[in-house]
Amino acid sequence: MSDYPHNPSGYGYGQPPPSQMYSSAPYGGAPPSQMQSSAAYGGVPPSQPQSSAPYGGAPPPSQPYSNPFASLTPSVFPPGTDPNVISCFQMADQDGSGFIDDKELQKALSSYNQSFGLRSVHLLMYLFTNTNIRKIGPKEFTAVFSSLQNWRAIFERFDKDRSGKIDSSELREALHSLGYAVYGPVLELLVSKFDKTGGMNKAIEYDNFIECCLTVKGLTEKFKEKDTTYSGSATFTYDSFMLTVLPFLIA
Repeated sequence: MSDYPHNPSGYGYGQPPPSQMYSSAPYGGAPPSQMQSSAAYGGVPPSQPQSSAPYGGAPPPSQPYSNPFASLTPSVFPPGTDPNVISCFQMADQDGSGFIDDKELQKALSSYNQSFGLRSVHLLMYLFTNTNIRKIGPKEFTAVFSSLQNWRAIFERFDKDRSGKIDSSELREALHSLGYAVYGPVLELLVSKFDKTGGMNKAIEYDNFIECCLTVKGLTEKFKEKDTTYSGSATFTYDSFMLTVLPFLIA
């Protein structure tokens, strides 16, 4: 991946987000101290009115949901795209449709020593297209390559002993450099999930690091869409919550 240029302007991800007028700190972080309730923890909750309707339901007409299987708009390569990236896409796009599917993307990535399972490929496709149709075009393909280049550089920077793995503290620092402040139980869950030994080694290899980054990036961006005041809190309807989480479970 060393042959590829840095992120084209406006495409991809992998560097700390631009400074925001509301905060320069990474998104997330340790929760602020909360005011304590005078009620005993674990006590009987106040009675709540019970509804006989099933939980969830159709959204109100004023809140339509985006279609997770919406068609992908045809795109073109951004100006200045490396010719090798263009060639790689064209070789994968064997039918000349202007799109490549998940297996074609997986093969294209493996040709540049970026070997990933289909789950990681599906997450890449979802995050860079915001659909589940599992096809990407030239613009998204370029963004994927640029982001993977940046993420590999970050992984290698924090893999200080060159073991091919990063531990939990290194993962925390790596995610922090991407703009995500992840601590405590959340960090432990990530290590347990993406450690190939099921958490025994408490270390993550490169391919699982990419999947971890995709998951944290994707969920954070979806959360921030609802956190309009950048307060660290958001309100979701039942269906919008399900549509936020499910793509990461079924990838």
